[in-house]
Amino acid sequence: MADNDNQVNPAAAPAQAETRFGVQRIYVKDSSFEAPDTPECFRRPYSPQVNFSINSRSKNIEGNIYEVVLRLTADVKQDDKTVFLVEVQQAGVFEIAGLEGERLEQVLTITCPSVLFPYGREAIDALVTKGSFSALMLAPINFEAVYMQAKRNQAEKAAADGQMN
Repeated sequence: MADNDNQVNPAAAPAQAETRFGVQRIYVKDSSFEAPDTPECFRRPYSPQVNFSINSRSKNIEGNIYEVVLRLTADVKQDDKTVFLVEVQQAGVFEIAGLEGERLEQVLTITCPSVLFPYGREAIDALVTKGSFSALMLAPINFEAVYMQAKRNQAEKAAADGQMN
């Protein structure tokens, strides 16, 4: 008779959480375009100064479902006058399962914004060209580098705060 003491019972093995990532929906949550210096700005030579900012936020909707919102803002000036101001909040609903702590934070601040950025960039470009301005081609962003820099800045600030106390 065979000895079954060395066989592993699959029911007794600890359940490993399945890691899943899925895009449920991508949408524009909010958009705004203002061109306060029109039509006068069309009569002058156009040499704008672009101030671009980006940030993201995320929230847990329920269970493994998260909303991530990427806010892109371009303030375009010429001679200290705002030529146009455009802002898009590009959002997405994502299913993220089997990740916790820093790994979850990385997906919410690197992976999800990387998925959303091309959609937001296109929405910005569409608004600008509909305003009769030259296309505003935003350069790709390395969200991993942005995340790592933010982590370094937090660590430096924490170290500086620790030295002051």
